[in-house]
Amino acid sequence: MLDAPVATKAPPRFDWTRAEVAALMALPFPELIWRAQGVHRAWHDPTKVQVATLLSIKTGGCPEDCAYCPQSISYETGVEASRLMDLDEVLAAARAAKEGGASRFCMGAAWRSPKDRDIERVAAMIAGVRDLGLESCVTLGMLTDRQAHTLRDAGLDYYNHNLDTAPELYGNIISTRTYQDRLETLGHVRDAGIAVCCGGIVGMGEDADGRAGLIASLATLPTHPESVPINALVRVVGTPLADAAALDPIDFVRVIAAARITMPASYVRLSAGREAMDDATQALCFIAGANSIFAGERLLTTSNVAPPRDAALLARLGMVPIQ
Repeated sequence: MLDAPVATKAPPRFDWTRAEVAALMALPFPELIWRAQGVHRAWHDPTKVQVATLLSIKTGGCPEDCAYCPQSISYETGVEASRLMDLDEVLAAARAAKEGGASRFCMGAAWRSPKDRDIERVAAMIAGVRDLGLESCVTLGMLTDRQAHTLRDAGLDYYNHNLDTAPELYGNIISTRTYQDRLETLGHVRDAGIAVCCGGIVGMGEDADGRAGLIASLATLPTHPESVPINALVRVVGTPLADAAALDPIDFVRVIAAARITMPASYVRLSAGREAMDDATQALCFIAGANSIFAGERLLTTSNVAPPRDAALLARLGMVPIQ
């Protein structure tokens, strides 16, 4: 058995082995949740949740072949390619997000890697979002060192670039970029002084060991991501993973708990797939250490939980958004 946690703010570890993470996730469920709760309470207020809003500022037409993504040009999913949104449209959406209780505004563009002229336009959006008093986050694909510094100079708070899955499973999901490509972009972001939002997707056919491999990869990065989005696969018709087997909700909660224990200071975000979860599953995720959600009815191109349902659930749980 692994040693029980001490409910104090012990320094984070960066030497987690895959076997240790697998052992955590295999603990009897009450034991795992107890440990996750101890860590969560030592580092965070368990009654508070960060609320972020995600906007697709450039949809579809992506040359990558991510097997889960409806925005790829490789698949027929009904998603039409669009141009980069105008600044005024983006800022109007950011204002609405703030009025709806969001404290962070995230912008996603379906690019393999943006051109420098695109970066300049996104930089103006970042500056505008910051002027509204919101934290800013973008996900734009692979970045050069220079592009990362340009975004930093515009005031970017967070850059999202997920590892997606365990290293040995990555080639089964994506062939158009490598795991090392992702690590290099994360390095450019860190070197520029931007906080990292990095997580993955579960339910893509991996087993428990594969899920442990994802968490171990995140928990052994040189610096833990400040935000760790844990996504449950949204099975989209037309993508190769459309017929993937549904993930057991308890197995999903185990991943949340493992992320909380191994990356104690991070915000663990309950992300895509939440719309299909019942309130009890979401409540278990919060108990297991999730303390961030995406609000709004859309996540890029897939549906999300309607805001009234979120507000009602948080009220029933006695939880409140971080302001």
